[in-house]
Amino acid sequence: MLVFGGRSLPEVSARENSKTNLFEELKTFTDVLSVVKRDYVSDVENKKLVEGAIKGLLATLDPHSGYLDPDFYQDLQVQTKGEFGGLGIEITIKEGLLVVVAPMEGSPAEKVGVRPGDIIVKIDGKYTKEFSLVDAVKRLRGPKGSPIQISLSRKGVPELIETTIVRDNIAVRSVKSRYLGEGFGYVRVSQFMEHTADDLKTALAALRKESGSSDIRGVILDMRNNPGGLLAQAVRVSDMFLKEGVIVYTDGRVDAQKQKFFAHGKGTEPDYPIVVLVNGGSASASEIVAGALKDHGRAIILGTQTFGKGSVQTITPLENGGALTLTTALYYTKSGNSIQARGVKPDIEVEAEAVSDDSVPGVPSPLSELREEDLPGAISNPSSAGQPVKEGDAIKKINKTRTIRPNLTTIDPEKEDIQVWGHRDNQFQRALDLLKTFSVFKVSQPPST
Repeated sequence: MLVFGGRSLPEVSARENSKTNLFEELKTFTDVLSVVKRDYVSDVENKKLVEGAIKGLLATLDPHSGYLDPDFYQDLQVQTKGEFGGLGIEITIKEGLLVVVAPMEGSPAEKVGVRPGDIIVKIDGKYTKEFSLVDAVKRLRGPKGSPIQISLSRKGVPELIETTIVRDNIAVRSVKSRYLGEGFGYVRVSQFMEHTADDLKTALAALRKESGSSDIRGVILDMRNNPGGLLAQAVRVSDMFLKEGVIVYTDGRVDAQKQKFFAHGKGTEPDYPIVVLVNGGSASASEIVAGALKDHGRAIILGTQTFGKGSVQTITPLENGGALTLTTALYYTKSGNSIQARGVKPDIEVEAEAVSDDSVPGVPSPLSELREEDLPGAISNPSSAGQPVKEGDAIKKINKTRTIRPNLTTIDPEKEDIQVWGHRDNQFQRALDLLKTFSVFKVSQPPST
């Protein structure tokens, strides 16, 4: 969850506590810095040493705090507007390995056969083992038309897969929609970007027009594999479906991070049935929307438990043109539940069924679900902090049931035959069946607060 425009850097004041003194610790750092400058086998630029120290400091906090150098910060600002140069893949780091979460539909990565679950072992011949996520993204991005060589490790394939990908401008459409017939509509939100709420409103208006009625009978809101994005857009999307009450609130150490966001009656969509699709790839902003609609009784949540990223990162620009992204708060649903490392539990749990990849007959292409709690250094859920680990929990986590994600990149919701789509995507089919019999399962509206 990104919040741009953090406060200007405060003056740093050293505060003593009962255990250590900041100045004493800084002396140790300067001693190490002096030894490196004096004795290292080759001379190292001061800038490199300082940036390395900053990255190391932030990496010890949690998986989402980090240093953005000037070039990467500029790229990030461009990405939130919907277009950037690169390969078109979502990546994460698990156990030191750079893992492909999913290639974007129609992207250069998808066209050369990159699949969910592939491990990127090398980028242009350099091993990725020691790369941070920011380092990896910087190397993968680049100007349109420039080639990059990737070495992939894939389960079941003994040799590394070597492939060259030509970068392209990745124009991300955060909203896609489809009229399903009989008054029902489907909307997929793949990421929360600058214009997501406006695009969603346009898509719903188009569905209403295609239905030939002043209203629609029900909507499937698909946020599976949605990694999140801008907090303001998550609030606006939630507000479209809620008349009043708390959407989400944030709580942190600094007063400025204690905020509440409310729904308003103006511009609210009619009270038609909604089924929200989520899975382990639904994170951050998508969890805010799912959690808000669930807590208000506005929608039925269907799928598998979400990722569990319940933290807010504030981006503070630095004088050198770079920026600091720092976890400054956790967000909570209307009921006071923190999603951090826990996620949103669906009302109706439906595991995705493995479907063979069309490009390789008989070879399934699901991805084992990775969640926030699996990431090294992840912040614990506040309600479970300090609680002892129950006997057997560690073994249970290692041997936990393997869940999978549908290969959504092979399904174009705007063109796919609906019957074929339902056969290949059992979660979508279940949601559609549920909409058609929604009166049986209708959610009762709790009183707003």
